[in-house]
Amino acid sequence: MPERPSIYETEHEDFRRTVRAFLEKEVVPHHEEWEKAGQVDRDVWRKAGEAGLLCFDVEEEYGGAGVQDFRYNCVLTEEITKVGASGVGFPVHNDVIVPYISSLATPEQKQRWLPGLVSGELISAIAMTEPGAGSDLQGIRTSAVDKGDHYVLNGSKTFISNGILSDLVIVVARTDPDAGHQGISLLVVERGMEGFERGRNLDKIGMKAQDTAELFFDNVLVPKENLLGAEGSGFISLMENLPQERVSIAAIAVAAVEHVLDLCLAYAKEREAFGRPISKFQHNRFMLAEMATEAHIARVFLNDCVLKLNAGEVDTALASMAKYWTTELQTKWVDRGVQLFGGYGYMTEYPIAKAFADSRIQTIYGGTTEIQKEIIGRMLGL
Repeated sequence: MPERPSIYETEHEDFRRTVRAFLEKEVVPHHEEWEKAGQVDRDVWRKAGEAGLLCFDVEEEYGGAGVQDFRYNCVLTEEITKVGASGVGFPVHNDVIVPYISSLATPEQKQRWLPGLVSGELISAIAMTEPGAGSDLQGIRTSAVDKGDHYVLNGSKTFISNGILSDLVIVVARTDPDAGHQGISLLVVERGMEGFERGRNLDKIGMKAQDTAELFFDNVLVPKENLLGAEGSGFISLMENLPQERVSIAAIAVAAVEHVLDLCLAYAKEREAFGRPISKFQHNRFMLAEMATEAHIARVFLNDCVLKLNAGEVDTALASMAKYWTTELQTKWVDRGVQLFGGYGYMTEYPIAKAFADSRIQTIYGGTTEIQKEIIGRMLGL
C-alpha cells in the first residue's frame, strides 16, 4: 500500500510516541469502565496535563509550551482515534474551547484560567446548542441582562461536551435582544456559581465515555470580569474560531477512515469463506481499493488544510468542505467496514463496531453536513 502522505517532522513523531505511551498506560486499560460510567475519571485530565498533552499552544507564562503548530493537535487526535478513546475530551478542550480564552481573554482572565486549563485542574466546555437552536446560532434564546457590575444569565443548553466534568463553561448568550447577531456575547460561567445546574449525562448512541450534558442557568449572577471579549462580539468570535473546530473534526474523520482501512485489511486477509480468504473475492478487493484511495485523498486534503491553518489561511468555506466531506467519508467507510466483518462487525467487542457507533455524530456536531453545504454555497455566491 502506498505510504500515507505526511506533513509531520521528527518532533511530531517524538510527540506521537509520548501520546501513545500515555494512552496505553492511562486510558486504554480504563476506557471500557469509563464507557459504563458515562464519563472518564477526572484524574486522567491532570495526568494529561502533567504529560504535556493539554493546551500546548498556550503561552509559556501561563504554563503552556507556547507552540503554535496544529500538527501537534492532529497527532493527539489521531492516536486517540486509533485506540477508540472517544471518552477523553482533550481535542475539544485543546482545539475548540481554550483558543477562545487564548485569543479573547484579558491578561487578568488568562492568569486566572489558563494555568489550570493547561494543567488539567480546570476542564472546559462551550455551550452553544440549545433545545430549540442547534446549527442556527442566531436563534439562541439564553439571555444575559446587564445589571451594572454583573449579568443575570437565564436559559438552557444541551448536547454540551465535557458538560458534567467542566469547571469553566463559555456560554453563548444574548445580551441585546434587539441587535440580531450583534447582540450575542460570550460569558464564562464557573463551577459553583449559584443557579448554574447540570442536568443528566445524556445517553448517546456512541462516545459513551464522553460526558455530554444539559446545562441550566437560573438567574446566575455572572460578574462583568467573566465577559469574554467585547460585549456583542460573540457571534463574530464564533465565526472566526469555527474553522479550526471543523478542521479538528476533519482530523478525527481522516484518522478514523485510516483506522477502519487497517482493521478491514487485516480482517480480509485472515477471515476465510468458501475455502479462501475473503480478500480474494473481487467485490472485497475492489471495495478495499476504493477505501484506500479515498483515505489517501482525505489525508492529502487534511494535510493541506492543516498547513493553511498554521499559516492563518484557512477560510470558512475550505474548513466547511473539509468537515463535511471527510465526515461523510468516515460514516460511509465505517458502515461498509461493518458489512465486511459480517456478524462480527455487529458485536461490540470488535473495534469496528465501536468505530461505527462513535462515528455517527461526526456529520452532526460542529455544524451539520447540510449547514456546511449552505456555507460553501454562499461562499460561491449562490
